[in-house]
This record gives sequence, C-alpha cells and structure tokens, in this order.
Amino acid sequence: MSSYLYGLAKLAIRRRLRVLLAWLAVLVVLGGAAGLSGANFEDSFSLPGTESQQALDSLKLTFPQVSGAGAQVIVVAPEGQSVRTGDERQAILDGVAAFKKIDLVDTVSSPFDQRIKNVISDDGSAAIISVQLSVDREGVTTALQNRLEAEGRAIQAAVPGSTVSVGGDAFQMNSVHISATEGIGVVVALIVLFFTLGSLRAAGMPLLTALLGVGVTMAGIVAVTALVTVSSTTPMLALMLGLAVGIDYALFITSRHRDQLRDGMEVGESIARSVATAGSAVVFAGLTVMIALAGLSVAGIPFLTTMGIAAAVGVAVAVVIALTLLPALLAFAGERLRPKPAGSRPARKAAAAAAANGQPAQHAVPVAAKQRPQLARSWVRLVTKVPALTIAIVVIGLGALALPAQSLRLSLPDNGTADVGTPARTTYDLVADHFGPGYNGPLIVTAKIVGSNDPLGVMDKMGDEIRALPGVASVPLATPNQTADTGIVQVIPTTAPDAPATADLVERIRALEPHFKAEYGVDTAVTGITAIQIDVSNRLGSALLPFGVLVVGLSLVLLTMVFRSIAVPLKATIGYLLSVLASFGATSLVFIHGWLAGPLNVEHVGPVISFLPILLMGILFGLAMDYEVFLVSRIREDFVHGGGLRSGDPHRAIETGFVASSRVVVAAAVIMFAVFAAFVPEGTAEIKTIAFGLAVGVFVDAFIVRMTLVPAVLALLGRTAWKLPRWIDERLPTFDVEGEALAHQVKQADWPVPNHPALVYAEGLAGRVGDRSFGPIDVELMPGQVVAVPSGPATTALLWTLTGRMKPSAGEVKALGLVLPQQGSAVRRRSVVLDARAERFVAQLRRTVRSRVQLVVIDHAGELPETDRAAVAAVLGELMAARADRSLVIATDRPDELSQLLPAGVAPGLLEGPRSPRVLDRPADLVGAPA
Repeated sequence: MSSYLYGLAKLAIRRRLRVLLAWLAVLVVLGGAAGLSGANFEDSFSLPGTESQQALDSLKLTFPQVSGAGAQVIVVAPEGQSVRTGDERQAILDGVAAFKKIDLVDTVSSPFDQRIKNVISDDGSAAIISVQLSVDREGVTTALQNRLEAEGRAIQAAVPGSTVSVGGDAFQMNSVHISATEGIGVVVALIVLFFTLGSLRAAGMPLLTALLGVGVTMAGIVAVTALVTVSSTTPMLALMLGLAVGIDYALFITSRHRDQLRDGMEVGESIARSVATAGSAVVFAGLTVMIALAGLSVAGIPFLTTMGIAAAVGVAVAVVIALTLLPALLAFAGERLRPKPAGSRPARKAAAAAAANGQPAQHAVPVAAKQRPQLARSWVRLVTKVPALTIAIVVIGLGALALPAQSLRLSLPDNGTADVGTPARTTYDLVADHFGPGYNGPLIVTAKIVGSNDPLGVMDKMGDEIRALPGVASVPLATPNQTADTGIVQVIPTTAPDAPATADLVERIRALEPHFKAEYGVDTAVTGITAIQIDVSNRLGSALLPFGVLVVGLSLVLLTMVFRSIAVPLKATIGYLLSVLASFGATSLVFIHGWLAGPLNVEHVGPVISFLPILLMGILFGLAMDYEVFLVSRIREDFVHGGGLRSGDPHRAIETGFVASSRVVVAAAVIMFAVFAAFVPEGTAEIKTIAFGLAVGVFVDAFIVRMTLVPAVLALLGRTAWKLPRWIDERLPTFDVEGEALAHQVKQADWPVPNHPALVYAEGLAGRVGDRSFGPIDVELMPGQVVAVPSGPATTALLWTLTGRMKPSAGEVKALGLVLPQQGSAVRRRSVVLDARAERFVAQLRRTVRSRVQLVVIDHAGELPETDRAAVAAVLGELMAARADRSLVIATDRPDELSQLLPAGVAPGLLEGPRSPRVLDRPADLVGAPA
C-alpha cells in the first residue's frame, strides 16, 4: 500500500497543474448537473415487503383518492365563536370549493359532510378540511404548496380574528437548510489547524481540500436527485461527515510533511513519504468508515441505504482528494511550508549554517527545542502509573453515562419535529391542541371486500369494532370505494404518532386480522404514514444486532491485520462499544429527558430519529478506528524498533509513541468535534440529534477511550499486547499503515550499488509454497542474458518471485531496477511468465516480441511438444533480436534440447546454487532443483 501511494504522490507532484485542473473540472461539471436537476429531496420512508407498504401500494390502484399526499387545513374561529355558524361556516364552504379547483387536488372533504365524523372540535372552535392530492409527496411542488397556502389565507381574511393554517404531509420539509452557525465549525477548525501546524498557509491546505471535497460531494448528491429518491437528511449528513474527515485526513498528511521538512527532507520526497505513510492510515480509516456506512444496507431500507452510500461517497472523495489534490497543492507551496528553525537567534543562525553545509537543519536546533510537549508526557505517565485504576474509572464512568440509553425512544420525523413557525409545524400544533395528538397520525385499515354481498355493512361493522379498541379516539371514516372491491377505515389514535401507545394500537388492530377474515371474509391490513413509520422503526431496531455484529467483526479482523495482535483489536472494539453506548446515553439525556435542551436549542423533546443508533454505530466505528490506528500504530512502531517481543520496552514505547502522535490526534478530534457540534444549535431535528451524538461520540472516543483507556490497557498487558499466534499471522494479509514497506523500498533504492546494471539481482533469496521451498540463492542476471533454471518442485515459485508475482520469505531482490516485493506491480507490467504447456503458448510468445516486456520467463520448457519446437525457436530469435536489453529465463529438465530453442551462438547461464548464474557447459549441471 505505502509503495503504491508513494508512486501516486510522485505522479501528483509531477503533474500538479493537471491534477488541480481535473478536480476543478469535476466540481464544475457536477455543479452544472446539480443546477440542471434541481434539489428534489424527498423524505419518503418506504419499506418494501412490509404489510403497511404493500397495503399502501395496493391503495394506489384500488383507492387512489386516499393514497396520495394530503394537506390538512385547520380553521380556528375567533375566541368565543363557532365554525358551525355565520361567517365562519360560509368561509369554510367557500374555501372547500376553492381548494377543489386547484390542479392536482383529487378530493376535498368538508367538515360539514355528514359522512365524515369528528373533524369539528367538541367545542366547535376548530374544523379540519382534508385536501387529498392526486400525487404523492415526490410530486408536491413549491407552486402547489403556495397555492394551497393562498387559499388558506383567503379563508382567514374572510373571518377577521380567525386562525387558518395549512399543513399535513404535503408540507413536510424536503429542502436542505444551511445556516451561518455551521460555519463556526470551519472557523474553529482553521484556528486549531493554525496552532497545530504553526503556519496560516499550511493550515489553509486541509481546509481548502476539505471544502472542495464537500463541494464535489454535495453537487453530486443534488445531481443524483434527478434519478433516485434522496432524503433531505442525506446531503447534510454528507456535508457534516465529509467536512470533518476531509479536514482530518489532510491534517494527518500535512502534519507529517511539515515534520519531515523540519528535519531537512527535500520537498518532493517529503510529500511522497507523507502520502505513503500517513496516507496509508488515511486509506485504512476511510475504508472502515465507507464499509460501515455501506453496511447500513443490511437493514433493507431504501432511504437508509441511499443515505449510507451517499455519505460513503463523501468519505471516498475526501480520501481521494487527500491522496491526489493535497500533494499537488503541497508541491505548489514548495519551500514556503518549511518551518522556520526554532530557538534563539543563534540557533537560527546555526541552522542556516548547517543547511549551507548540506546538513539536516535539526542538527543545529537546541535540544530544548526538540523536546516533545510535556503535557502529553505527563498525561500518559499519569494514566499508566496505576493502569488498573485508570481502566476502572473509565469503564465505570462511561458505563454510568450509558445507562440512560435504556430509555432511548425512536421514531421517524414528522411535522411535529419541523421548525417552529413553519406552516407544517403550526398546523401540527393546532391540530394537536384542538383535536388531540392522534389526528396528526391517522391509521388506515384496508379491507378487500370484493367478495362481500354487503360492502357498506361490512365496513360499518369493522369501524364499530375498531372504535371500541383501547387507544382509539375516533373513526371518522369507514367506507368502500366506488367499485366496492376495497374499503378503508380511518382510525384516529388517542396518542401522538411517535408514542409507544400508538405502536401498541397498530399491533392490536393487526391482531384482529384473523377475526375479520373469519367473521366477514375479508383480508385486512394496517397502513398509513404512521403505520409505515412504525414498521420502519421496528425494522431498524431488528437490524441493530446484525449490523453490530458486522461492525464489531470487521473491526476485529481489520485491526488484527494492522497490528498483528489479538489483544489490541479486542481492546479497540471494547473501547468502541463504550464510546457508542456513552453517545446513546448522552443523546437520551438531552433529547428524551430534556437535560440542557434550552442551551442546545432543542425545541422538541421526545423520540429521536429511528436510524440514529445504526448511523452512529457505523460512523463512530470508522472514526474510532481512525484514532486507534494513528495512536497505536506509532506505539507499535516504537516497540518494534526498540526490540519487539524479545527485548523491546513496552512501557517506554507507550510513552514515546503517545507523545509523538497525541498532538495530531488531539487536533483532529477537536476539529471533528467542532464541526459536528456546530450543526447542533441550528440544525433540523434529525441533523441535530445525529450531530450531537457524533460530537459526544468523538469526544468520548478520542479523549477518554483512545488517550486514556488505551495507554492504560497497553501498560497493563505489556508485551502480551503485541502477541499473535503464528498460524493466524501466516494466514492474514498485511496492511502496512506504518510505511515499513516504503522504508524498505527507499533503503534498497541504491542497493547493491547506485545504478547497478543487473536486470535481476538477489542475495540470500528464499521462498516457500506449502512444503516446497527454494534458496537461499544469489542471482545476477544482466540485460540480454539467457539463463536456464533446473526444473524442480519449487521452480515455479522461484520464477514467480523473480518477477514480482510472489513474496520472498527471506533475502533481498531487485528486478528491472525495482525493489521487490514493494514494487511488484511495476515489475509484473514489464515482465511475463509463460507456461510452455499452455495450448496457445506459441501465440502468447509471439505477442511478447513487440511488447515492452523486458524480462521473459518460460516455465516447463522441457514439456514443449516436438511439433512446436521449430516455431518457438524462430520466435525466440525474434524475441532476443527485438531488444538488446531483454533477458530470457527458461526452466527445463531437458538440457540436451535447450540449444534447439536458442539462437545460434547463445550460451545460457545456469541458475542452480548459491552463486549463480554461471555458463551452462555440461548437461549434468541441470540435475536437481534449487535447494
């Protein structure tokens, strides 16, 4: 990974102008597409496969009058007057007639219709006009909303002193609102970046790349709304998350770059190494966040899947920008980002003199200037002095904070969570005040009455039975459709849509389905927006366990790959669970129990959005792994370099690693906390809860779990923390986030000597495939040389190792001037391994003649059919003549026939022992395989 990122950064540096222009072009193109498509967000929480959704879909065909979006118009008479008489009654009747004339209005129910009950309040002070539209919420335009509101104002004007409000699900907020308050997080981020990096120019780099990434993501999401349904929460989540991770990822790379420049490294090399090392951790952190967000699809809920994918794309954009655009911008800045020598004026003069003499600047800096911050050192010593006590305090404290999570109640957003003063919220509150909370979330019971001889009687009897159920306030309507094949019963609960009692009522009605089938011969189902929201909440609740298992299992596997340890992943996973539970508990305290609701501008205390738990689990997982990798990888690096399991000092590694990495981790956590917290005061009800939960989760995970609990646990475990059974170690792939592979590549760049002419050079090379092994063996293959390899059990493994197709188990090897295995992909592009037993071997060999391949390897040449030998010999002649620097390696167990395949005068070398190749002068040299 690190070697690939090193090459990618070098490419971005060389073509920095093209990289910058390419990203600007992407932003312009997506921005144009977004402008053409418009922001068509829709909060439709559908749930395919559930009873409520299937019933609603069926109603669209059999009873379209009640399946579309609806508007509620509530008319409140002046104090002391009644809507049943005088001007109030006439104004309402005129309004009903006016609403019927509006395009896309299907039916309008008058409160004075004798067939409809309970739409005039008991005291006669208020009435509800129901306006049913012929389109669903996706088809409700701003122009239609404005027309409905205009007719409502006309009713109010006709009755001075009255109050008329138009709301309902047709007015549910589908737009995205961004206020200036969200900018506070950006300002805080800039301040933290300045103090962390020590330069305003350097601080601007992460901010600039993050803002560009957010712009690309937001434009892409808006453009996609023309093709798929996207909820209004999605872009805000992507904005919040993309901004936070975009700044953090760029900070990690920029900080490493500044540190290396301070040590005197050349600018281009410093940028490439920063991307290769810190960038590897960025890729790992980004992948974990993206996988967790994409894992939201396990719930099987379309809007949540879309939200997770959109947020994952935002994170992916942040990662790609950090790996491509950021190095290009750093290259543009060049020497201007190099920190000034620290210390006194004499120290700065000494640094300048050192630079003039070609020495690294750090040799001239006073020792005091190079000391790490004492605060971090003091803190890590404090928490590791009595590690068991630290662990107990953290676990008990976070456990106490997590206790309120038991009372966390979930629901989907409705107009009751809309901003105060909006038409939707005003109508919702007026209806609840005059008619009861249940009128804001009516249930619809559908019945298939196609086989009934008395459809009206059946619907009346069903309505009477449902009316008698506990929790039912009224049944305003129980009627069949015009074709008498489908009937509906409208049920008004006594409680609000998000109340647990309403969910209980839905279950009671569904429990009557067998009774209705036996008594009336009809199939029934419960639907309506409220029923769908209840089903969505239940589905989300049931998805928490499998999603949690997925996330926890993923964290264990990934961290085991990174740290080659069992204890560290277990500790990280337990810490993550503590952070999540603490976040749930704090969210419950504020949004359920009302603690600090005033200072945080929480207008609605009650159930939080249903997908909050699963969303927090996914996002915090990625962020927790982010901090874990950046902090613990440095501790592991110091432990390994200090002697490892044999002689390393784990306690010293904890201190040095913590001190070296804590500054950047603290800065990243503060930035992310500030970005999330900035969305709390002015965000929508949905975003407010998500932002608060993320802010608390980041704070707890970074400062309490990672910087307090983690050092204490590592100190308690000692060397045990870094042990991994060999059988697991051998089967796990390696994820190099510490840049060890890059360090090896850079170290071997001029090995064995600068500009060595050998095409392949190896010392002590060994490899193993199962129980077959080769080596140790030395190789020096020069350009234009032909080498024979004795066929044997491990010959193929040797050939694959020399061409970058298999990792060696020991020794050093370079092929085509590239270090293996780090640059194996480049070697594979410039080499080819052909099997002489293949059916199309001759054709494959012929295609190689005009290719750019410099190293050609033929395996199992001794098994080449007699009929192909002449053709192969001719092609090999062309092959060697086409490029003078091309080398050929042939594995064969028939040396007597080797001369028939090679051009005249070519004497092959032999690759057989510790010092090879040498000239093949007698057939006996081919006996045996590499040992």
